[in-house]
Amino acid sequence: MLFVTDPQRTPDPSIIAERLPRGAGIVFRAFGAPDALEQARRMAGIARRRGLVLLIGADERLAAGAGGIHLPERLAHTLPRLKARHPHWIVTVAAHSPAAVRRAARLEADAVLLSAIFESRSPSAVRPIGPVRLAAIARAAPVPIYALGGVDMKNARRLGASGVVGIAAVDAFKT
Repeated sequence: MLFVTDPQRTPDPSIIAERLPRGAGIVFRAFGAPDALEQARRMAGIARRRGLVLLIGADERLAAGAGGIHLPERLAHTLPRLKARHPHWIVTVAAHSPAAVRRAARLEADAVLLSAIFESRSPSAVRPIGPVRLAAIARAAPVPIYALGGVDMKNARRLGASGVVGIAAVDAFKT
């Protein structure tokens, strides 16, 4: 499971990070916040202490103390350069279509966060893919897929046989 932060919907992501089970991941997205470095360092400390994987959203500088980076679909083309500079990083990519999944796989992404599966409050949400179409995409994908977008603890059960490796969510982790 991946907890995806959002400054508007999860203003203090450390509260949620402290509750995640060992082995879970965090995609920390600062979106240019003035205290981004401080927040990233706090998240890195929590991740180390709790055995979590920390990926930083689209900021190579902030990702220096993390396990890798998460790229929005529009920055997928930077993946080969990032992998060359940081060969031990995990690099994930957002995708909103089967074509974007295939592109991320060709670029050798470690995983793809495919969105939106269900109706979502995210400003970047597109028309929901739904669990049936998700299953077809995930089974055909040559890269591990995480289901993102409107996924919560209730509807996540509908994805059990879809072929995804896990779920990624923002609101599902809120208290």
